[in-house]
Amino acid sequence: MSKIIIVDDDIAILELIKINLELGGHEVLTSLDGIKGYALIQQELPDLVILDVMMPEVDGFTVAQRIRQNDLTRDMPILMLTALGTLEKKVQGFDAGVDDYLVKPFELDELKVRVRALLRRSDSLPESLKKPEILTVGDFTLIPENLVAKVNDKDVKLTPIEFEILNSLVQKHGQTVPAGNILKEVWGYAPSDDIESIRVHIRHLRTKLEKVNPRVKYIETIYGGGYRLIPEGFRKDK
Repeated sequence: MSKIIIVDDDIAILELIKINLELGGHEVLTSLDGIKGYALIQQELPDLVILDVMMPEVDGFTVAQRIRQNDLTRDMPILMLTALGTLEKKVQGFDAGVDDYLVKPFELDELKVRVRALLRRSDSLPESLKKPEILTVGDFTLIPENLVAKVNDKDVKLTPIEFEILNSLVQKHGQTVPAGNILKEVWGYAPSDDIESIRVHIRHLRTKLEKVNPRVKYIETIYGGGYRLIPEGFRKDK
């Protein structure tokens, strides 16, 4: 049985989700505001957190950031539910460390798919986070234990999702990896409307990696194909 905490100030939605997840065999705890919700998360250490954005006292973005900053909870999967479905808000959510994003109103079946996928990642970690060994290729050294990529011996701290995406590209370095394949490998499903999420995460990865050497790129976009990692890097004017 998985333990899930829902933090949402909309009682009707909170109860609807709670009932449906309990019918699916999960233990579900709830909170109506961000401060109490974060305290509950620290106390219970759930397998998954479902967060609303707009809440009293502390918003969902802030709660997500605090989860990622705490060593006990930093790898905990976070699903954000919100009526704020713009790309700007999605970027803000991913910046805060959110794993997945579902816009209200949503279908319960879609919610269940997202929950199952995130719990699969939590219960059975992907190979990138299971392997104790350090992987080195080209300018990259991936350290799963700390979610760090060393690029030219400089540490680049990544979120769990960013690490998994980068690991997927490193494992297939030099090859083009379609966005749909990344969704399947990292999230466990591949709905076509989430391709934008991949673009956002790739953008974040590029920003972090290029801080090491602003003149060099490592992730190449293959238009109509996907993404390719060149571990030795290439000049930005390529």
